[in-house]
Amino acid sequence: MRDPLPPPPSSLSSLSQSLASALSLPTLPNHVHEVIVAVILYQFVQSVLSPTLSTHFFPNHYPKLNSRTRINWDVHVVSLVQSVIINALSLWVILFDSERASMNNVERIYGYTGAIGLAQAFGVGYFLWDLIVSTIHFRIFGPGLWAHALAACWVFSFGFRPFLNYYGPTFLLYELSSPFLNVHWFCDKLDLTGSPLQWYNGMALIGSFFGARLIWGNWQSVLCFRDIWNAVNLPVGGAAASSVTGTGTAAEIFSQRNGSLCLGKASCVAAQAEVMKYTSATTGPIPKWLALTYLSSNLVLNSLNIFWFGKMIATVKKRFEEPPSSPKQEKETFASVADGEAKKPGSGVDKGQLDGAPAKPRSKRADSVVLDVANGLEEDDFIGHPTSTAVEDAADEAAELRKRGL
Repeated sequence: MRDPLPPPPSSLSSLSQSLASALSLPTLPNHVHEVIVAVILYQFVQSVLSPTLSTHFFPNHYPKLNSRTRINWDVHVVSLVQSVIINALSLWVILFDSERASMNNVERIYGYTGAIGLAQAFGVGYFLWDLIVSTIHFRIFGPGLWAHALAACWVFSFGFRPFLNYYGPTFLLYELSSPFLNVHWFCDKLDLTGSPLQWYNGMALIGSFFGARLIWGNWQSVLCFRDIWNAVNLPVGGAAASSVTGTGTAAEIFSQRNGSLCLGKASCVAAQAEVMKYTSATTGPIPKWLALTYLSSNLVLNSLNIFWFGKMIATVKKRFEEPPSSPKQEKETFASVADGEAKKPGSGVDKGQLDGAPAKPRSKRADSVVLDVANGLEEDDFIGHPTSTAVEDAADEAAELRKRGL
């Protein structure tokens, strides 16, 4: 499928050509305007849209934030907007790009479509914006997040070689859990900690993290590693090549699609011609350094996902392995909880609800498990989320003490 957006101005494309040639990124000139638009869009969200809407919708919270927390709030708004955009683009490409869907093992490594390039451009644009913000506010975000933004820019730029374009939208779907992670953070800042909204959002966060990152992500990584292995060891010429692709020469292995199945439809022919446009008879196996760089970064990310999920399981086990309390202690605990809730305006809890007390602590325990797990993900999953709540809250408290002269 071709890029639905118009091409860049010829002057801008020409300006980017020298950079593209130096970095071996031949498809960058096709999408340089989209990278720039993405950076401008995310900066607009941070500088204009977030402050305006946040002040309007949360007048009792946003204006009272100190400068550090306000920057963090605006960055989380950008992360929320970005994750929605990139998830929508990725799903659109996966579901509707027929050229991508029909790629063979060689095309999955070397192939290209304009639609994938569009999703790739918005991904690179976000990480480029992230690098700029991490540099400007280096004292807030620190070297770790700055290095993460730089590494993400580098790795995602591989798609402009083009390299593994097929898997670009696949791995961008890791962001499916990010909207829920941001909502969890906002709940804490809006005094909604422990609310039904945060609980249900926490359930969605845990489910999307497990499904998108552990199940979908690891399975797609296995398929990706298999294709990379074949590409690194790609035989050119002779019977060996025939066993892999059914053809015997490099010209045949990297042959262009002829659009014979398009029945003369011009848009279909043009889309088919894009797929192997950036290969030729002189194309060889992918460099080993490129394969190792991509594989190592993917392994690190998947390992971190498993580590974070392990911490989630540990949180749940710890919560349910607590020694059972005696009936007397259970009743006293529930009474104190109910009394505390009854003091809150609009809590809907009164002392008359103390009957049937044993059922309530179990409900609260289940609620707290979900929220503890979500809190753990928020603190550990730093991708697109500059600081953990614990670090930020400590900084906020220090700022308030300074204001009071303490």
